[in-house]
Amino acid sequence: MNTRLHSERLLGEAPSFLEVLDHVSQVAPLNKPILIVGERGTGKELIAARLHYLSGRWDQEYVKMNCAAISESLLETELFGHEAGAFTGATKMHQGRFERADKGSLFLDELATTSALVQEKLLRIIEYGEYERVGGSKTLNVDVRLIAATNEDLPSLANVGRFREDLLDRLAFDVITLPPLRARPEDIMLLAEQFAVTMTSDLGMEFFPGFSARAIETLVGHQWPGNIRELKNVVERSVYRASDDGKPVDVITLDPFDSIFRPTGSSVKTNAASSNSADSNRPSFPLDFKQTVQDYEIDLIQKALSASQFNQKKTAETLGVTYHQLRGYMKKYELFENG
Repeated sequence: MNTRLHSERLLGEAPSFLEVLDHVSQVAPLNKPILIVGERGTGKELIAARLHYLSGRWDQEYVKMNCAAISESLLETELFGHEAGAFTGATKMHQGRFERADKGSLFLDELATTSALVQEKLLRIIEYGEYERVGGSKTLNVDVRLIAATNEDLPSLANVGRFREDLLDRLAFDVITLPPLRARPEDIMLLAEQFAVTMTSDLGMEFFPGFSARAIETLVGHQWPGNIRELKNVVERSVYRASDDGKPVDVITLDPFDSIFRPTGSSVKTNAASSNSADSNRPSFPLDFKQTVQDYEIDLIQKALSASQFNQKKTAETLGVTYHQLRGYMKKYELFENG
């Protein structure tokens, strides 16, 4: 691993960012789990790498995994490994990420997406340093420094039962919260120029001519919801689109989808409307089950009657019941005044 590369990418002069670096330096030597919190694109993976390489485990394995990138059914075996024959297709033993990271560090990104079962096993490893492979009975011991990251509000998820409170307690020995780029305005041009110089070199250009005043105004004025990752993409795109005439980059393309020929989002709007409609029709709990079912059946029969112009035989066919069954429901709910 090139530690110099990671150090170069962690650029910034904003006080909030420098405080994060100081925090990392203080907690890195400790053999304690660390939780990194920040919006997407704020550099959580780079901070995790810095934690590892500033620790006493710097010369041991540094293993990374994005929990959201692996299906729930495979996440357990990826983390903890499996024995041969543990499931169909498991022809040989597989080492999990914890086993590979023994004596080193394991970085788990998007931790909030993990299941309750995985969270339970993570808690056991943090507390006792032991686990079993999937399909195995032999207890394995590991010495791993766990570094986790999320862009979710884990305390709120724990309050509603979507994340284990005891695991959160153990992970939160210390929490490093990364500031979004909009809170580091003095770092925007520092980062932009670094990305531009690197892109210029990648394109084989002799030098980077800089940004025009208009370009700087655009870069500094944007809110950067995608943070540093978004800034990097925007700068690289703008540099390669600029003409190679030695003039400063003037046009900053914030949205590559911006075009008069862009397809409309009618299907997205339709799906969103359907989703909102479904949400609005969901019952609120607690409720009276019998009364709710009765109200639903009455409403359904009335709508079917109206659609069939109150012809009871057509209504029965529409609802997929017999004529006599429909008559029974109508008698039960006293609906004969409609037909």
